[in-house]
Amino acid sequence: MEHFAKRIIPCLDVDNGRVVKGVNFVGLRDAGDPVEVAKRYNDEGADEITFLDITASHQERDTIVHIVEEVAKEVFIPLTVGGGIRKLDDIYNLLKVGCDKVSINSAAIKNPDFIDESAKRFGSQCIVVAIDAKKTNGSWNIYLNGGRKDTGIDAIKWAKEVYERGAGEILLTSMDCDGTKAGFDNELNLSVSSSISIPVIASGGAGTMEHIKDAFTKGGADAALAASIFHFKEIDIMDLKHYLKENNIPVRI
Repeated sequence: MEHFAKRIIPCLDVDNGRVVKGVNFVGLRDAGDPVEVAKRYNDEGADEITFLDITASHQERDTIVHIVEEVAKEVFIPLTVGGGIRKLDDIYNLLKVGCDKVSINSAAIKNPDFIDESAKRFGSQCIVVAIDAKKTNGSWNIYLNGGRKDTGIDAIKWAKEVYERGAGEILLTSMDCDGTKAGFDNELNLSVSSSISIPVIASGGAGTMEHIKDAFTKGGADAALAASIFHFKEIDIMDLKHYLKENNIPVRI
């Protein structure tokens, strides 16, 4: 996948229709408003935006659809939404209001056929499967329910199965590195990216520009996803892209 531009993706956690986990944008009237935050990232040069509905219980599902609709009117980069997507109707309702891709995790593990069904119905390009992986005795297992429950399933095997079932992309989060800002798990990233031929989004551990470069050069990732380093302006997206370009990594500027 080397010839494609590498993508930089800010991730926003949404709870009850509000962006949470400390989005600290100066100059925003309301840093909790997903539309404001998404517009800001659109203007700052992000390639895509990912929204994760972190309390995706059923009552709130309508809220996120309404938010996606508002965001899609204002933002012109691809939008991915994840959290609580369990059936084809959930995907349809999000795509209908302007979401570009959906991310599925628990539903895919509980019912792998859901991957095939959704890819057939909406096209692989719309279907991202999120994998939360944690190292256990020298290999990686995938976890359910926001990383609370070990499934005992091997992450590399699962990535291959997800690919064969028609997923268009994998959002790969290292639970060991997530939140540490000590760098991505590039051993995990490379193990997955070298075993399948769909894009891998590296997630969990970004702290510096060099970490993001390493996700591409050492981890073989096609995109890097991060939250707090962008929210708190620890790293400016355009500065990051210029840094990557200077290091011979293809990016859209």
